[in-house]
Amino acid sequence: MIDGAMYGQMVKRYIALTLLCLGWLVAITAHARLTIEITGGTEGALPIAIVPFGWEGTELRAPVDIASIVTADLQRSGRFTTMPEQEMLSKPSRPDAVNFRNWKVLNQEALVIGRVQEGGAGRYTVRFQLFDVFKGDRLADYTIEAKASELRHSAHRISDIIYEKLTGEPGAFGTRIAYVAVTDRAGKEPVYALQVADADGYDPRTIVTSREPIMSPAWSPDGKKLVYVSFETKRSAVFVQTLSTGAREKVAAFPGINGAPAWSPDGRRIVLTLSKEGNPDIYILNLTTRALHKLTRDSAIDTEPTWSRDGRQIVFTSDRGGRPQLYSIAVNGGKAKRLTFEGDYNAGAVFSPDGSRLALVHANRGDYRIAVLDLATGGLSVLTQGSLDESPSFAPNGSMILYADGNSERSQLSAVSADGRVHQRLPLDGGEVRGPAWSPL
Repeated sequence: MIDGAMYGQMVKRYIALTLLCLGWLVAITAHARLTIEITGGTEGALPIAIVPFGWEGTELRAPVDIASIVTADLQRSGRFTTMPEQEMLSKPSRPDAVNFRNWKVLNQEALVIGRVQEGGAGRYTVRFQLFDVFKGDRLADYTIEAKASELRHSAHRISDIIYEKLTGEPGAFGTRIAYVAVTDRAGKEPVYALQVADADGYDPRTIVTSREPIMSPAWSPDGKKLVYVSFETKRSAVFVQTLSTGAREKVAAFPGINGAPAWSPDGRRIVLTLSKEGNPDIYILNLTTRALHKLTRDSAIDTEPTWSRDGRQIVFTSDRGGRPQLYSIAVNGGKAKRLTFEGDYNAGAVFSPDGSRLALVHANRGDYRIAVLDLATGGLSVLTQGSLDESPSFAPNGSMILYADGNSERSQLSAVSADGRVHQRLPLDGGEVRGPAWSPL
């Protein structure tokens, strides 16, 4: 049994764990946005040249520089080394103008060319080709129709196509990330904002604001909704919000803790932590009927649930063994099975898109780092070297893990490839940010 003093300490630890590992985000200014810096790990990347796209229109230049967006996308993936424009011997925009010998001399393995044509009624046609330089083969040839407001998204689509053609894996450049931001105001209470931005940090959009904490954003499987926790009434409550309309619904506001929501794969239910009966346990909530099913019944703190990709299992954090570790339990209930044994702290797990791995926060003797657990072998790989890394979120193609990096003076987002080879930093211009959630494809 756990005595009252110990239980009080555990509850305090749970609250701190929730605020840190489940996504309590910090600081953004009205016009600030995330930027992405490659901090290491591009060795062995494939050399690729993305030539500035040709332009056919009435203005001096195209509304959007497609080639620069594609270049930035591929460069930050860590899988490619992009060629600086000033080093190019020629800048063709049509296939018949390509001289493969020029690109072979420059040791480029792949080449991307294209052009943007202005059409009527504010529409544009973007056409691009991808070539294997040494074979001289055309690997892709696509035409995309878009309005001016859609050109940036079209560039991300091009990046996704190139990425998949050259790696065999889907790209994730056209996806979005959600995070909560807190604007510190001198002498006043901070303002919390749930934000959604493109995966490259562009075009941040505020979904909801509050003078009280907002935390734990999570995407619905179709990418149309977010579930999150808000303290706007001074007590925690779970909301579901539709992004296209802004409509939101309070789905859980029980006495005590309402936290750590996560969607089922079919989008019909959420799993969450509630302490309405006194102890933090895992519950499943049917969003249509509001039926509530209690999944765990242990005197320990059970929190941070996440749903397996096949919908059959829930993985959660529990200190029932004395220290926070990961456990799994069938959706229909039963005995929980411990998953982690290495280190004295393993928490905050999320499944990889293929369901074969878990990204988690791993600690041994006080250093909190991002790790990946192989569910088939039980092998644990530590990917980061920080001391306060938290809140991992897989990219929808499984290639990268976004996480909160609390190791610098200003908390920020960072990313690491799933094999630990590529590292990125995503500082926010003029502020701090934490607790990311990466959208589905």
